[in-house]
Parts: sequence; structure tokens; C-alpha cells
Amino acid sequence: MKYVQTTCPYCGTGCSFNLVVDKGIVTGVAPYQRSPVNEGKLCPKGTYAHEFINNPDRLKKPLIKKDGKFVEASWDEALKLVAEKFKSYKPDECACLASARVSNEDNYAMMKFARGVLKTKHIDHCARLCHASTVAGLANIFGSGAMTNSIGDIAESKCVFIIGSNTFECHPLIGRRVMQAKAKGAKVIYADPRYTPTGKQADLYLQFRSGTDVALLNGMMQEIIRNGWENKEFIQNRCNGFDELKKEVMKDDYSLENVSKITGVPADKIKTAAEWFAKSGASAILYSMGITQHTTGVDNVKSCGNLQMLTGNLGRPGTGVNALRGQNNVQGACDMGCLPVVYTAYQKVIDEAAQKKFADGWKFPDGIAKGENGYEVTTLMNVLTEKPGEIKCLYIMGENPMISDPDLTHVEHALKTLDFLVVQDIFLNETAEFADVVLPAACYAEKDGTQTSTERRVQMWRKAQNPPGEAKGDWEIIASIAAKMGYGAQFPWKTSEDVFNEMASLTPSYAGMTYERLNRPEALHWPCPTTDHPGTPILHTEKFGMPDGKGLMTGIPFKWPQEVPDSEYPFVLTTGRSIWQWHTGTMTRRSASLEREEPTGWVEINTEDAKKLGIADKEKVKAKTRRGEITIPARVTPDIMPGVVFIPFHYAECAANVLTINALDPIAKIPESKACAVKIEKIAEAK
Repeated sequence: MKYVQTTCPYCGTGCSFNLVVDKGIVTGVAPYQRSPVNEGKLCPKGTYAHEFINNPDRLKKPLIKKDGKFVEASWDEALKLVAEKFKSYKPDECACLASARVSNEDNYAMMKFARGVLKTKHIDHCARLCHASTVAGLANIFGSGAMTNSIGDIAESKCVFIIGSNTFECHPLIGRRVMQAKAKGAKVIYADPRYTPTGKQADLYLQFRSGTDVALLNGMMQEIIRNGWENKEFIQNRCNGFDELKKEVMKDDYSLENVSKITGVPADKIKTAAEWFAKSGASAILYSMGITQHTTGVDNVKSCGNLQMLTGNLGRPGTGVNALRGQNNVQGACDMGCLPVVYTAYQKVIDEAAQKKFADGWKFPDGIAKGENGYEVTTLMNVLTEKPGEIKCLYIMGENPMISDPDLTHVEHALKTLDFLVVQDIFLNETAEFADVVLPAACYAEKDGTQTSTERRVQMWRKAQNPPGEAKGDWEIIASIAAKMGYGAQFPWKTSEDVFNEMASLTPSYAGMTYERLNRPEALHWPCPTTDHPGTPILHTEKFGMPDGKGLMTGIPFKWPQEVPDSEYPFVLTTGRSIWQWHTGTMTRRSASLEREEPTGWVEINTEDAKKLGIADKEKVKAKTRRGEITIPARVTPDIMPGVVFIPFHYAECAANVLTINALDPIAKIPESKACAVKIEKIAEAK
């Protein structure tokens, strides 16, 4: 028996633990006390992170669909088929989806394969569905689209403002840092339509309508300016655009009374929140998908940045705009250039110097993809249905759009238009059912590699057991396909460390990192430009990443969500997570201890709303939108705002994304998963 230290494969916190290995097989999880992130503590998902690894459902051999049914194939047969099909398409007829679940090395390999082997500009991943608006919004105002501070910093805050994040359920070990701050006297403000476990620990709870974030934040900023609580020195020395911001937020639209009408939050609570936040001396904002998943997602993110610049709460411990990433390596997948507009470290594909740098570094004899922006995954699904034949081939690694994407009926139609679909995963998920070829991959416990947490901390995965059957590591599979297509020389890697070193040589923010330097409990935060650099836990300490070093304040007008309630669909639907499940459920629903706790979904509805509809707790009801309907048990509670309902998005049998709207933020192209119009109907009893 031995312990193998690794990093959790679930949320973006980046907790570490030991995998217990007995006779070469992972059998349990044990605490790893030296991690500065979680200090040996784990949430339920981390505690049971071993349970899915050896589940009998694991894919063990390649599968090829013949006459509508999957049959097992040899690797040689599968790779030969994939290579021949890929070679038969023009570059822009192909698209690739990378993954927030796999390692940096795997994602870098997929990005290089897409741009170098397939020559396609169409590569994206599920950051498009969760934090694309963070990347776009913060890059626009700060010059860097990532969480500004470290997780440990949160414990030093004097006021923690949590909006659009049920932190205690979705990032429990970050919630622990909030409680440490509170124990030292910090005030905790929580804004959400639901009185969640996070809200129950708050000193001030702001129950507001989903989709009214900008109005709430602008109202707080008007109150701050009206009382002279803004940080004039910080604004003068470190920011541009204050006059534009002031012109917008001082409008009558954002008076306490008007904002109260829009949001549903009493005026005196908005005033208290503004005063606590502005006067604390060190205030932090924590947010997640409740801010980002809107047609105004970029506006919401910029508004959070505006509030922090206005109060000078940036570049110091206990402050910052702290975007909490929902998946273990969604930050890393973005860093690796698995987006349609950038290479690694956000080097723009349309920049000729960046294009030349990667072409020279990779040395493909026939060049790489054109320096043009490609399709986002949300746009791609529309193209597949609206322009059939433009995209013919899709290669998906570790993604499950048939659960995670909005308007699932539309996604199904889109996937069925494809001529050739390859899915590479650890289980035969809902998306893989549509594939022509399925390739069996290794999971986190079966390979070495790195992942980058929400706080930009790059940490190690360490191999604890061999993959099941003939399954292989993702980057190894990608390199094998490349070799079959004649590009073996461009994928010469023997180990994951070889992949990392090549990536770091082309990636300024990772350039000073090596496996040797990362092989320690604290690891390193990017940017880490040189091998003697200590890493950067806090961004923007002296200047922002903008050309002139100053942050950009912006006047953001409030806009309603794309679809608002009416007489036919009278409720607002919002979606989110459960502490017991994760994302599409592919891993947690194959973990007996977690599945036992929350085995199916529910629709949370306010007690008074349920009473009017004659709906009892646990009664099955129909939830309907203009996209579709599901049958789902009701959870009747006073802990959700009247007029709002909530459904978790993990469950295929009552999938929230059958209902959600495919309306997109115009800049980030992120879908509005947190607000659409829905009706709840009692199911008539059969006579």
C-alpha cells in the first residue's frame, strides 16, 4: 500500500489529497496536510474522488459505430479510421473541443493538433459556458482575465461580497476562507435569489431577482459616490474612465428607490451594503456563474471591476475580483489557448508576431491555421443547424455538450448534422452516444500532468494506477492520431513533462515553471516569467496589464435578460450546482457515496408560489419553457425568492438545459443559463 499525492479533479479550488493505492489499484482518499489551499480538509466530492476511477462503466477499448451500433476495435483500426477521415476534410470543415477536466498538457496537445494538424481555427471548450465573460470582461478593464488574488487572501478580507456564487456548496474550501475572515471580524454580504447555505452565514443577505446584477452594483456605486466614500487617490493614480462611470451610475435609474424596484432588494439594505463595502479598508468580491451566465455577462463582470476600482480594492491582500472557476482546469484550458481567438497565454491568433512565433516553434512543414478567429462552441452549434455542411467533422475531448449546453434539443439537432464525430472520454457519456468513434482515455489518477486552479496556481497530478484496459492518456492519443496523419515529428513527446516544457517555451506566463519547481506543496502562481521568479499570487499590485498600466472604468447601463416572465411563462428560471454532484454528473453519478445523497434533480419553488399552484413538496411537476419541458420533483421552500425557480443542471433524466435559452452575450458568446421564462404546472392525475 502507498499514498500518491495529487490534486482534485472536481471544482477549480485546487485542493490536494493523497490517493490510497493497494496492489496497484486506487482504493481511497487520505488527507494531504501540507497543501496551502485546503490544509488537509476536503469537501464531499474530494472525499470520494476515488469512487468513479475503477467504475465498471469505464471505457476500456476504442469503439467504432457500425450499422448504428458500437463495436470494439483495435487502436490501430480506430486511429487509422480517424486519421483517414480527418484528412478528407478541408481545415475549416473541422472543429475541436478541448476540456476543462483534463490536464494542461492534454489541452495544449489538442490546441496544437487543431491549429497544426487539422489547420482549423475552430477550437473552443466549456469555458464558453461558464467564465468566457470573465476572460473577456476582466481582460478589457484590467488587461488580464483571471482571478486577481489568492484563495488564502480571502481570509484577510475585512468585507467579503459574494454575488452569483453559492460558495459554500460549490467551492466549500473557499467558503472556509470566508469563515476565517468572518471569525476575524469581517462582514459578509451575500446577494442571490436563493437563501443558500452561503446566505445563512452572511451578515447581510440581499435577495434579488436573477439578471439584475448591474442595477444592484450601479446602485451601490451611486451610493458610494453620493457619500464621498470612493477612493479618490486610487482612482486618480491608477484608473481611467471615472467620469464615464460617474455619468452612468449617478442617473436617477440607479437611485436606491429605483434599484430596489428593479432588484427586489430593500433600499436600506443596498445602502448598508455600499457603506460596509466602501469603508472596510479591504473588501473582496467573490463571484461565479451567477454573474457570468447572462447575455450581460461581460457587463456584470465589468461592473464588479468598476466597484473594486471605485473603492481601491485591488492589488492588496483581502481585496480583488475573485472569479471562482467551476471546473478543475477551466483556467488552464483557457491558458493553453483552447479558445478560438488566442494561442497560449492569450496571445492573439490575429497578431502576426504571435502567428509567426507558433509556426516557427512548431515547425509544421505545411504551416498552421490561418491567423483568423474561429467559432465559439455556442456559435458552432448554431452554424451546424443553420448552415449544414459548413462544419462536417468534430473532435471532442472530455466534454459533454448533450448535458452542459443550453437548449439541448437544439444541440442534438446540431450533432446529428455532422458527417463525422470523434469523442474521447473516460465514460460513454450522453454526447458519445452520437459519435462515430469513441476513444478511451485515462482519468486524473492514471497520468502525470498539471492543472491550473481558480487562483492561477499550477499544480501536479501524479499517476497512481494504470488506466483500465487499453485506455490511454489524452495527449498520447492526440499524438498518435497526428503520427498517423504524417506529423509524428511535430509530436515527439515521451512524457507529460516533455509536453509541459514545450508549452512553457511558448507561453510567457508559464515560462519560469518546470516540473521540478512545481513538485512542492505551494506550487506556483502565474505569471511566472523566469526560473528564479517566485510566482504572482496577487495581480495588479502596482499597475494593471493595460498598455498604460491603468485600469479602465466603464459606464455600464442596466439591461434586462433576453427573456423575461410574462402571463404564459410567469417565473424566472435559474440553474446551478449541488454540493453532492458536479457538472454533467459523468463522474459524480458513478460515485456511490455522492449519488446516494442527491440521486435526482428538483425544481426549487417558493412556498407561496407553490401554494397558489396547489403543488406539494416532493410532488412531480412539469417545468416548461419555449424550448421544451421536463418532469421533475418540486422542492417547496421559503428559501427562494417568490417568482424565481431553481433547477440543478447535473441530471440527464430531468436536464435543466432542455429548458434554458440559447441567447448569447454579444462579446463572450456565453449563454444566458441563469435567467429565462418558465412555467410550472401541476401534473393532472390520470382518471
